[in-house]
Amino acid sequence: MKHLAAYLLLGLGGNTSPSADDVKGVLSSVGIDADEDRLDQLIKELEGKDLQELIQQGSAKLASVPSGGGGGGGAGVPAAAAGGGAAAAEEKPAEKEPEKEEESDEDMGFGLFD
Repeated sequence: MKHLAAYLLLGLGGNTSPSADDVKGVLSSVGIDADEDRLDQLIKELEGKDLQELIQQGSAKLASVPSGGGGGGGAGVPAAAAGGGAAAAEEKPAEKEPEKEEESDEDMGFGLFD
């Protein structure tokens, strides 16, 4: 993934056909060693292809993938039995629990490109 990110950064910077050395340069500038096998495979697969066209094709494919949002609504409140409307009205709302402080995610023991 780090190789692809570096390749795309080079493409955004105007380099329409980044080489393996270009990608290595980007990665080494942030202290990351490139994996030769993965980098060679990436360069071979993207050689001669237009990045913008690949991104459009990928976006079209992702648009057809279900993303979960249609799971239906939450459970409804059951209907009260005959004469039970008064009892339901008398219920007190549940007390709110005190919110717990979230732990900091600043340092989770790994970096973005590890």
